[in-house]
Amino acid sequence: MDGWRGQAALALLAFAAGCLVWLSGVGAAMDRALDPVRFSTWSQEPSGQLVIVELDAASAAAIKRWPWPRDHYAAAVDRLREAGVSSIVFDVDFSSPSTADGDAAFAAALARSGGLVALPTFAQQANARDRRSIDNLPLPAFRDHVAMASVSIAPDPDGTVRSAPLATITSGMPRPSLSAYIAGRSGSADRAFPINYSIDASRIPRLSFVDVRDGRFDPAAVRGRQVLIGATAIEMGDRYATPRFGVLPGVVIQALAAETLFAGMPVALGQPAALLIALILALPVLRSRSPRSCAIASVLMPATLVASAIVLQSVWQIMLPIGAGLVLLATAALARLGLSVGESFETQRLTDQHTGLPNRAAMTIDQKQRAPATLAVLQITNFESLLTVLGAEAEGDLVLRLAERARFFAESGRVYRVADRLLAFGLSDAPEGAEALGGMRAMMIQPVEVRGRRVDASVSLGIVGTDGGAGLAQAALAAEEAAAAGTFWRRFASDEAQLTDQVSLMGELDRAILDRRIRVFYQPKMSVGTNRIISCEALVRWEHEQRGMISPDLFIGLAEQTDRIAPLTLHVVEQVLEDLAQWHRRGNRISAAINISAKLLGSDSFNDELCRLLARGTGPVTSLVFEVTESAALADSDEAAAILEGYRQLGITISIDDYGTGQSTLSYLRQLPVSELKIDRSFVQNAHINTNDAVLVRSTVQMAHELGLKVVAEGVETEECLAFLREIGCDIAQGYLISRPVPAEAFEMLLTTDARRAA
Repeated sequence: MDGWRGQAALALLAFAAGCLVWLSGVGAAMDRALDPVRFSTWSQEPSGQLVIVELDAASAAAIKRWPWPRDHYAAAVDRLREAGVSSIVFDVDFSSPSTADGDAAFAAALARSGGLVALPTFAQQANARDRRSIDNLPLPAFRDHVAMASVSIAPDPDGTVRSAPLATITSGMPRPSLSAYIAGRSGSADRAFPINYSIDASRIPRLSFVDVRDGRFDPAAVRGRQVLIGATAIEMGDRYATPRFGVLPGVVIQALAAETLFAGMPVALGQPAALLIALILALPVLRSRSPRSCAIASVLMPATLVASAIVLQSVWQIMLPIGAGLVLLATAALARLGLSVGESFETQRLTDQHTGLPNRAAMTIDQKQRAPATLAVLQITNFESLLTVLGAEAEGDLVLRLAERARFFAESGRVYRVADRLLAFGLSDAPEGAEALGGMRAMMIQPVEVRGRRVDASVSLGIVGTDGGAGLAQAALAAEEAAAAGTFWRRFASDEAQLTDQVSLMGELDRAILDRRIRVFYQPKMSVGTNRIISCEALVRWEHEQRGMISPDLFIGLAEQTDRIAPLTLHVVEQVLEDLAQWHRRGNRISAAINISAKLLGSDSFNDELCRLLARGTGPVTSLVFEVTESAALADSDEAAAILEGYRQLGITISIDDYGTGQSTLSYLRQLPVSELKIDRSFVQNAHINTNDAVLVRSTVQMAHELGLKVVAEGVETEECLAFLREIGCDIAQGYLISRPVPAEAFEMLLTTDARRAA
């Protein structure tokens, strides 16, 4: 999934997740949970235009009865009027009569106020069984000289007050809410606005009612201000839950609503607008190119959304819901991070770690799309000698210098590193003879400068036409033959005389098996926890009479193509069983792994021969480990599972080889009878210095352990790499740091030395 299409797909997925959270109500629940953080992060001072006169505990103790006779309110109104307040608003019920004298005194005080006073109206349910609404208005005697405002507050379903109305209808008439009246705001009936709880309720000025009644206050404290009178004493009730301050008296909530309107009319953005903002913020996440940049954007963008919501709310009173937006951003981040990890896996799978050149797997993919007419393989024949002179750290530079030269002759300029000493590329012009390749030879034999030193790289070239299905193994064999013959290049002609040579070589393989010239070398596998050798991998070598030791890369492929891989594998299994039996008799109870070709998994004849071989009792079958590649195990998963289960029934352990170079997941592999996982060396060898490799190896070890699988890491070449594997809990290490592949006798000496060291 590349380019803008991939980003668009991830954006659509994230937007769908945000919409789902919004429509399900989960987003609103998240916003409610985040409210305390939003409101407390940027606390604001009240405007100072409003003073609360509270019916507090001190006032209740002084008056000593409830409801209070209204001559007390009359005295307070007179005191406040004389102090020069701009308005007096009551959040006290005056809908039922009190004492006659008190009501008369209050009515007279209202008449003297000259319209400064506003009294409350509200609606309430008739009773528990009767859900009709009854409108409550001040007594008729109080209405002539006052304004009336609604004190109705409707908590949310969870009992928390988050908004207040601008107006309501009582007795058939629209009336401003108490807060709208105080702030001088107008609005339609039953339209609500969000209360800004970032305003610090504790900083709103307050006076005790009894002090106001008795004139014990500084008139300057209320002059020119609006006064809100209401109950704050706990015993008087009228208390509600709030998002920030816990439970508050209703009069304080009314004051906060009025303070909100003093600052302007709040605007509540809808969820579609909020999701659009979140989607815009998700763009840096979706466009990130690496897991690191994705992780940074994944932290910054949600933080930006939260900060934007706080600033919009505190500065402009724009309420931005962020719950669904945070889910959108989280989905985008997880999707992009997952894709980045997948892309990193793919890059590692298709790239040579030492040089950055495309590797054999990349070449296979490219050839499926467009195979070159002629394939060339360039072999560095003195590769080990050059590394001895230059140092192993110069390997990448050496290969790159030669690749740069080969690129002049490569089709599309693309050169692949397919093995340590082999470079492959498609020739732009098929050569017809030595003259045609004279220019390439002239360039290739020039000294190479590597890290300030000029060295002579000895190279040979093998070429093959790909129209007949020939490929890398044939070209590599041709390069090997050119080196042996002392010439620069040789063509592999599968339909000419060289076909006879190939058939002869495979015929020699049959004889080599009988003559035991196919030798088995063993590379130790060490327990990371105990530093003891507990297993090994069997690796085949052909000791040819004329050619010397032939690398398996040059004959395994041919053996598979000519159906000789089965007898070769059976020979290796037999030899390994004999060696295991000898080691076990001498007290070295280890296991040995054998690579099983993908072609053999579905071969009935091979499996029948294998069963007959194992039945002879040559050696301990339960100490065998069969290593099968991901692609082989998953090509036909049902058939592969049945075959692998048959191996396991025989007592053989199944291991997945080169894990990470295919497209499988651990959970999918767990459907197979697998006990062990071997992480490909391309991910292991630099995991201690490469962050991406470290993440991949660590997560693979963790997930494999959760699925009950042991993990083998191959390609361990440094102490630092081994220390990293020990830190993350990897089970087994294999690589040149522990030992190169060695003959059986030398391997047994390693076991003896290992046992003495442990003792």
